[in-house]
Amino acid sequence: MQIKFPFDSSKPVVGEAVIDINHSIHEVFSFIGERFFDNYPKWALEVVEFEPMDGKEVFVGAKAKQVRNDSGAAVESVFEITDYQPPATLIFKGLTAPYRHSYLLESSEQNPPTRLTFRFELLEIEVFMRPFEKLIRSAIEEGAENTVENIKNLIALESN
Repeated sequence: MQIKFPFDSSKPVVGEAVIDINHSIHEVFSFIGERFFDNYPKWALEVVEFEPMDGKEVFVGAKAKQVRNDSGAAVESVFEITDYQPPATLIFKGLTAPYRHSYLLESSEQNPPTRLTFRFELLEIEVFMRPFEKLIRSAIEEGAENTVENIKNLIALESN
């Protein structure tokens, strides 16, 4: 007899944040996408070590290794860029851990503001962690909000 759990352990836990940035879509994408390997550790403050594995050019298939400080524990992972479409999309996915980061940009015209949507997806969580799904989702959503705020503030500082 197979035991049926009341939850799906492969269902992602997702957090998303949206912010308007008073710069053109090309300026925002340049910061996030084109210069990703230079700027990612600046907005992802939990990243304590970061190493592009294929040089600093951004392209589908480019990989990087990161070490994040996750509540005091060093968590290492390797990720790969899976979607890169200037000036609108940058997505990368963990190869050694089940996560995906999506940076989606949209602007009605070439004029500001640019709307940035950041989505973090924890693609799988262990069965024993499912009872904490609401706490995990809350932490992910807070992290997503911090990410978009950090990006907006860094772009504003860079333009001054």
